[in-house]
Amino acid sequence: MESHDLRIFKQVAELKSISKAAGKLDYVQSNISQRIKSLEEELGVRLLIRNNRGVTLTEEGNQFLEYTRQILLLMDEAKSAVNPAKWKHSLAIGATQTISALRLPEWLSSFLRDNPIDVKLRTNSAERLQEMLSYGELDGIFVNGPYNKALFEPVYTYEEKVVIISPKLHPGQEPLRQTLLMNSDTGCVYRNRLLDIFKDEHMQNRAVMELDSLESILQAVNDGLGISVIPADIAYSRKELQSIQYEELCEPVRVTFLIKLRKTQSQVLKKFIRFLEETRIGQS
Repeated sequence: MESHDLRIFKQVAELKSISKAAGKLDYVQSNISQRIKSLEEELGVRLLIRNNRGVTLTEEGNQFLEYTRQILLLMDEAKSAVNPAKWKHSLAIGATQTISALRLPEWLSSFLRDNPIDVKLRTNSAERLQEMLSYGELDGIFVNGPYNKALFEPVYTYEEKVVIISPKLHPGQEPLRQTLLMNSDTGCVYRNRLLDIFKDEHMQNRAVMELDSLESILQAVNDGLGISVIPADIAYSRKELQSIQYEELCEPVRVTFLIKLRKTQSQVLKKFIRFLEETRIGQS
């Protein structure tokens, strides 16, 4: 049994597809199928059941997958331990654009001071991040909305104050009927909070504009184009935007750091979770 075969099996099992695993590993499908077949013959059990939608794991396949994750994790940690210069520890974190804009970079900077590792920060919609976490592409994700409790485990939470930002009015100026500025991710908690606030105020007569980045939203509000809802820390940190006024909302947004349920945790991931807990204690 070779480690390479284990990595192939892990990809197929997590992606639930031989074709997807072949694309990710840059192999032909027949090669992947042959490797899995050889592994099954060596073990003397069936690991996968092929169907029209892809593959599903047998009971033995699920059991073997847990051992495979542990073996590969120990192999990677062993290489990093004996030759850290060549095999550096790594951590892959995902976050929505708004979450990654302020607090997360500060945390990662502090964490890396005592943990010289490679960190990958991926920014995407909450839905796509959960998909990446389920496929094993990320070690953990920060989200601020609903998540699949059957697949993921929350290990850290914090609350984020939220503000409505709008253009400042000049003395004697009448408030305008402002455009609602939001990103295009329909699962974004800030977008939905903005829509909830104005849902009873004749939304059919209010213009909506979708912008791809937080910076675009901030600049649009500063230029008098419309109003939006964003985290308070981000709003207050943009002191260069002189034409914005803030109104803090009563109900904060809860942000959760999720990991895959029942997945073996690397030492680096365990350290990062401990770091988050210590950060919570330091802020209390």
